[in-house]
Amino acid sequence: MLIIIPELDEEQVQSTVSRFRTVIERTGGEVVGEPNHWGKRKLAYEIDHRSDAYYVVMEFTAGDRTLVELKRILRVSDDVLRHMIVKLPPGYSREESGERETAEVTG
Repeated sequence: MLIIIPELDEEQVQSTVSRFRTVIERTGGEVVGEPNHWGKRKLAYEIDHRSDAYYVVMEFTAGDRTLVELKRILRVSDDVLRHMIVKLPPGYSREESGERETAEVTG
């Protein structure tokens, strides 16, 4: 998940996400599907005197080399307020999680 500064417009947010996608692919990783843009949302608390930001969730596969490089670049990027990389459990698939969400909504 990336939390991107609110001063950027939609095109600049897309460019920022594309830059990280390129880093992942260049270092041997693979982006799974398209990034999920949540849009501009209010933050739970202010970060650097900002009360809202763009949220983007990106699912990818990566080795150690990719993770080290991605974390390094995320830390020094001025466009990213916060980031979080989470390892998904074995056997996780997008289809299963989508089916569960649908079942919860209709049930």
